[in-house]
Amino acid sequence: MVPLDTKPANSGRCSIGRPLLALLAVGLWVTLPRMYAEAQSYPARTVKIIENVGPGGTFDVFLRALANELQKQLAQPFIVEPRPGGNFMIAGRACAESLPDGYTLCALSGETLVYADFLYKSVGYDARRDLAPVTNLFFNTQVLVAHESLGIKSLKELPAVAKAKPVAFVAPAVAQRLFLQRFNQEHGIDIVNVPFRGGGEALTGILNGTTQIAFFGGANFAPLIAEGKLVGLAVDSPKRSPLFPQVPTLNELGYTERLNRNYFGIVVPAATPKLLVQQINRAIVEILETPEFRQRHLIDRALEPIGDAPEEFARFLEADREEFKEISVKAKIEPQ
Repeated sequence: MVPLDTKPANSGRCSIGRPLLALLAVGLWVTLPRMYAEAQSYPARTVKIIENVGPGGTFDVFLRALANELQKQLAQPFIVEPRPGGNFMIAGRACAESLPDGYTLCALSGETLVYADFLYKSVGYDARRDLAPVTNLFFNTQVLVAHESLGIKSLKELPAVAKAKPVAFVAPAVAQRLFLQRFNQEHGIDIVNVPFRGGGEALTGILNGTTQIAFFGGANFAPLIAEGKLVGLAVDSPKRSPLFPQVPTLNELGYTERLNRNYFGIVVPAATPKLLVQQINRAIVEILETPEFRQRHLIDRALEPIGDAPEEFARFLEADREEFKEISVKAKIEPQ
């Protein structure tokens, strides 16, 4: 005989599940229309774009051009707000602490999105938890150059000169700085890394010859290489840059080890609704794919256009993280 208070094995789950399902359905019925309405009316006011660099550099100039096009397309102001400094972490913290309402976009490089976790003990935000990828805008082709006063024409000539006299280098991007440090170790030389307070100061050093070697964004150097004031030694891109096709790639020169590329992407605070993320992505990618904008603001500046989907950018960031983790272990980098 079955006791009177005994119920079928699944009856308890059903009696609890139905109210829960009803609550979920009500919640979706309430929130989904609001989310769609917000997406339909977005943007209804000024949108702020936080960047992790100072004004006047390649990234800043590009971002202001993009903001201008977004303003035309979406009929609301897009204001660029530079947050440089703090080893690129100030902008990351500002982004993570912003409201997730679509009115704060963040244009950040790998230093903020990935590398800080391996270089510093205290970052102040968790890029994977606090930030949501929107799209990777571009790779910034980096070119290794020498000041004409060194008298070299190729990378293979550099070690002999560095052994004969003091030579200094500047490399704002982490991966390129690590490459030059490995180059030192490989050839038993000591090309000294010069600290700098901003891109303008670093650029001034290579132009006046106080810093003889630089590994910098290609757009800064194209006219100077053409004039012979600087000598292009190598580029970090998979193939030669159309701005200076005479400069070989590192791969061509036998440096086949993976080098983390210099990139600039758009992210938002993590809780930003996905519908808004997708809408922002579509607006930006449409501009990146416009032929005139693409040529003038990307290709002519040695920037390789990307404009991927949020999911693709997320996968790229994870792959970049794994690769930099491996590099940091080999280089015995201790977080400071």
